[in-house]
Amino acid sequence: MRRPPRDVLHRGLTPALRRDRPPSIDMTQPQPNNPLHGVTLQMILEHLVAQHGWEQLGRMIDIRCFKYDPSIKSSLQFLRRTPWARQQVEALYLRDKAKPGP
Repeated sequence: MRRPPRDVLHRGLTPALRRDRPPSIDMTQPQPNNPLHGVTLQMILEHLVAQHGWEQLGRMIDIRCFKYDPSIKSSLQFLRRTPWARQQVEALYLRDKAKPGP
């Protein structure tokens, strides 16, 4: 089966979606309104485990991977695949960071 000519493949695509052109958004720009910018999910999870422990995390956020045989690796896999759970974990992290503390 023959492929259509290159110009037909790109017809209708915005420049940002074309492979031969760089994306129009510069990902290196600072993001002052995004408190999670530059913070990985692993960093968030490690902070929460150090701050609260697995048992308390399981009570605060009802996620099975926090309650039964918890580990960073299994929790990261679940959180990356489950948007609602990730949002709850990120919200808890932001609440922790907003608290005044020593």
